[in-house]
Amino acid sequence: MTVASWETVGSISMVQKPVPELAPGNVLIRVAASGICGTDLHICKGETPHASNQVTIGHEFSGYVEAIHPETVTEAKVGDLVAIDPNVPCNQCMFCRTNKYHLCPTLRCIGVTCNGGMAKYVAAPSSAVFVTQGISPEVASLAEPLSCVVHAVDTGAIKSGDRVLVIGAGPIGLMVTALCATGGARVTVAELNPMRRDKATAFGASATTDKVDIGGDPVKGFGYDVVFECVGLAATMEAALGYAKAGGTVVWVGVAKPGVTVPVSPFDVYRRELTIKSTYTNPYGMARAVRILQDGKVDWAQLISHTFALDDFDSAWAVFTQNSGLKVCIKP
Repeated sequence: MTVASWETVGSISMVQKPVPELAPGNVLIRVAASGICGTDLHICKGETPHASNQVTIGHEFSGYVEAIHPETVTEAKVGDLVAIDPNVPCNQCMFCRTNKYHLCPTLRCIGVTCNGGMAKYVAAPSSAVFVTQGISPEVASLAEPLSCVVHAVDTGAIKSGDRVLVIGAGPIGLMVTALCATGGARVTVAELNPMRRDKATAFGASATTDKVDIGGDPVKGFGYDVVFECVGLAATMEAALGYAKAGGTVVWVGVAKPGVTVPVSPFDVYRRELTIKSTYTNPYGMARAVRILQDGKVDWAQLISHTFALDDFDSAWAVFTQNSGLKVCIKP
């Protein structure tokens, strides 16, 4: 079968690989929709240290159950449309045994450390399979990024009436906006791209801007209760610290390149009693993400700006890298 694989630093290549064998505990998935993510670009550039060379990319995907090994225990049935959690922990280490499995040092990630969803077929452990109902394959493929956002918003611990700033209105920033807005927060979105600012309004933003001005000294109460940085650049991560009011929380959601550093004033953090947090992957978020997608309170399909066949992956990759859309979806 034809797959999109990270063969060399700087490029994703279309190569041939065999259909995966079905092992005990696994389910064979016929991929229906697979989203391109910023992590895929990091992998391509050699900026994801734990990525495996010659791995088939694609960790945001949905598909139909094609086959189930006789020794596999699962509620899924052949023909079910399922979303896949790409993160597979060891279930034996200290982190796994203390409800922090996402920090497992030997975490396998489908599409990063083992072959993923930019292919016609993927084998996944039954624990990674989440049955969906009443949504399209394209929307189901959003479950993984939305599960990461569920964790991020939980980490921000927003309350009804909070003033929230979201920096960046890509797919992740828009998802953060939607969850915060439906939770009763007043959300302002900072984004340079006019199209994405308009989209932020559709996802529940009360205000949008291309330049943040908190209007005064954060020590005197100016600024935001919670700031979500969803870009992953040192400049926006540093700026986020200045937008939180005294007692506020800053959540770094965006993924920076390894080696990037951000200057922080310890006295300023002390004086404003800031809480600075980060988020890593999607612990216990997939089932909740699937329920949110199925609830239909938000038109999640509008996140998907482009759809391509797998044979047109090069065109899809060009659209993605040029930032000319939002979520680019591949249908193998």
